[in-house]
Formats: sequence, structure tokens, C-alpha cells
Amino acid sequence: MTAKLKTQYGEIYISDEVVATIAGLATTECYGLVGMGVKNAKDGIVELLKRDNLSKGVKIISEDDQIVIDLYIIVEFGTRISTVADNIISKVKYTMETMTGLKVKRVNINVQGVRV
Repeated sequence: MTAKLKTQYGEIYISDEVVATIAGLATTECYGLVGMGVKNAKDGIVELLKRDNLSKGVKIISEDDQIVIDLYIIVEFGTRISTVADNIISKVKYTMETMTGLKVKRVNINVQGVRV
């Protein structure tokens, strides 16, 4: 599913992969984050994604003219998870709205693990 942005001249369609990459890059700039985790950690084993695969730790849901972003992260040991999550939410929302013009309805943080 692609995100759609309406302008006075027409419509702009932005791929979910592009939106996920922007969200992943904005997330990795935040303090207290070790990296992105995989979306489906069924066996309890969480894989730390490399910088090339940041979009795999992000899930994008398009609702009407807004988007919902689910982030799967691994937090640094010794940092306050709520503070890290708040920083990530505000950074991703600001970056997404300024770079793409899409309205962010919600940013959900899923902490997959804690690492040193």
C-alpha cells in the first residue's frame, strides 16, 4: 500500500518502502538506540538489523490521508526506555512530516530487546 498526498496540482504517491526508510533513518539518529529489530521475532531471538536493512524494522499502515508507523527497536542498556521512546516518536513524526508532507497519525514503539 502506498501513501497518498493530495495537492492542488494532483496526487503524489509515495512507496511504503521509501516512508519506512525515512522513518528508519530518523530513528537511528536518536540517543539510547542500539539498532532496529526485526518485525517478527517469533522465537524470542531478535536480530539486530544493519544500516542497509532499516526498513525491515518499520511497518507502515496508511489510513485515509494519514499514516501509522510501527517501529521495532533495540534499546541500549542503562537508558530510560520511556525517554528513548518519546525522543524517537517526536523525531520520526517531525522528520516524516517535513520531508514528505504526510500527516503522521501515530508512531508505535515496540521494544524488541535491551543490549549493552
